[in-house]
Amino acid sequence: MSSVVQSPTATGTTAPNIAMAITALAMGGVGIGVTEFTMMGLLKEVEQGLNISTPEAGHLISAYALGVVVGAPLLAAVGAKLPRKTLALGLMLFFTVANLASFLAPDYGTMLVSRFAAGLPHGAFFGVAALSPPRSCRPLGGVGPFPW
Repeated sequence: MSSVVQSPTATGTTAPNIAMAITALAMGGVGIGVTEFTMMGLLKEVEQGLNISTPEAGHLISAYALGVVVGAPLLAAVGAKLPRKTLALGLMLFFTVANLASFLAPDYGTMLVSRFAAGLPHGAFFGVAALSPPRSCRPLGGVGPFPW
């Protein structure tokens, strides 16, 4: 049994495009990570800005985590039929809008809902990002889940 492996140029994918795609996915991952953990460092400022207690500010962190747990399987199932690039872009757009809503939140309730919404695309984006590079990279003979 033999198989034909197409080179990146044969499929229309060039090395700079692959590098840009992987860089964009990495930047999305960093953005999600920073957004998730920054709230912990800004807890006192959030308390003062929204005039809430420390436990209430902690709920904002928990709301994001709950969004991750709910959103990962839900958005992955809903987006399963979409092309990975389209899904990744849509997830990052949703993530950006939800974080903008967090930034502009005038009160605790709005902030809580927007933090939950910002967490929704988190897990699904990492799933899409982990599966995207192998489609655009030629096999390099590696082993494991990421043979590229």
